[in-house]
Amino acid sequence: MTEWIDVSMPLENGMVHWPGDKCFERLDTMRLAAGDICNLSELRTSAHIGTHMDAPRHFIEGGESIETIPISAVIGPARVIEIQDPDLIRIAELEPHRLSAGERILFKTRNSTHALKTNEFQEHYVHIPPDTAEFLAERRIQTVGVDYLSVGGFTNDTADTHRALLGARIWIIEGLNLAQVSPGAYELVCLPLRIVGCDGSPARAVLRPLS
Repeated sequence: MTEWIDVSMPLENGMVHWPGDKCFERLDTMRLAAGDICNLSELRTSAHIGTHMDAPRHFIEGGESIETIPISAVIGPARVIEIQDPDLIRIAELEPHRLSAGERILFKTRNSTHALKTNEFQEHYVHIPPDTAEFLAERRIQTVGVDYLSVGGFTNDTADTHRALLGARIWIIEGLNLAQVSPGAYELVCLPLRIVGCDGSPARAVLRPLS
């Protein structure tokens, strides 16, 4: 049987995080080595750390929160599309792929081999501009995934891109590590935590080739 590929970022102290968000912090609150009855950790972090999902509530007032996500959005066939453009995921590069309604689309860019290789936040990374987000919304994509911490840019496009996608009820996966994944068809499993009322959640994402 074909092996699953883990495309999640490990959660660890000191990892890259969005500027201004709470960094990931794991604290030992009990330790066997210190004579305690067990080892016990406390986690402090943003909901949007590492590999995570955005719910509509993240940018849409009154939008659905992460515990309402349909399982069909995060389990099932997915396509990994490799983007050659070093700056943006542009419509012209997507048109030949004939995207269709209900698809789960994951974009592999130079981020997987460059931006994700450091724990220092990279302000310049390949992202989805608003016109491409509208293009994806028009094609009624179900789920979109990217290989850095945001579908939008750092200095521009962030709000407009998120609103175009989330407003169309496209569920967003951010922070995928696709460095070891070739373009093609896969089975996707990406499960966020069921945090009631939350705008997003860390997730574990895995892929398995379908051919």
